[in-house]
Amino acid sequence: MTRQVARRGQAGDGPVHAGIPEHGRVPRYYAVKVRLLDLLGELGEGAVLPTERELAERFGCSRASVRQAVGDLVLEGRLRRRQGSGTFVAGPKLVQPLALVSYTEGLRRQGVEPGRSLVTLERVTAGETLAGELRLEPGAEMIHIERVLLADGERVGLESTYLVADRFPTLLEVFDPEQSLYACLRDKLGVVFAGAEERVETMLATPREALLIGTNPALPMLLMHRVSWGPDGVPFERVRSLYRGARLSFTTRLGPTP
Repeated sequence: MTRQVARRGQAGDGPVHAGIPEHGRVPRYYAVKVRLLDLLGELGEGAVLPTERELAERFGCSRASVRQAVGDLVLEGRLRRRQGSGTFVAGPKLVQPLALVSYTEGLRRQGVEPGRSLVTLERVTAGETLAGELRLEPGAEMIHIERVLLADGERVGLESTYLVADRFPTLLEVFDPEQSLYACLRDKLGVVFAGAEERVETMLATPREALLIGTNPALPMLLMHRVSWGPDGVPFERVRSLYRGARLSFTTRLGPTP
């Protein structure tokens, strides 16, 4: 039977038991990280983090421990580095719903202005994998739209959408790449999204993707892979969206709304 250890503090405000093992021994950098989190709460969003030397003196530790703790918090999106300016306390992550709503709708609900920068707009033929996902014959004509996703002007992701060309013969005539694709499909072409299957996983960006998004290729990314279909049950869209994990999180609701 596991022995229960009495602990101070409030439950549910972070990792269970603040991430500290039952034997109580933690790496020095992690102890610094816990204290840094308290400091970030005191400083507030947008505040400049003190220097490594100042933090090492404040916490009575080595600069190496501070450096590792700060690096962890940058990876988690709690801190943001700006070259030549320093390290700043980051704001909360953007939350994107796992639902049949567009990127535009998801951000505007949070008071954030969405944007897009067009990378590719072309007609291509479907390879075997894409054709299989959309129940097509290999070589079927597709419309490919690739765009950098922005949030308040900041690059946060890269979206690559493939649509069955035969289903949308006038799309390129009415579509504005800087606006919501889903709004265009719904309002101008009368498309009804009846359902979708979505998969979320972590991965590293390719050098090309990292350059377009403006991130370090060594940082973990969130990959969303979606296939959508209409009322007839036939899929017509495949989307691959790559997001900076430090800037976005995803949410879904299970069960009825209370």
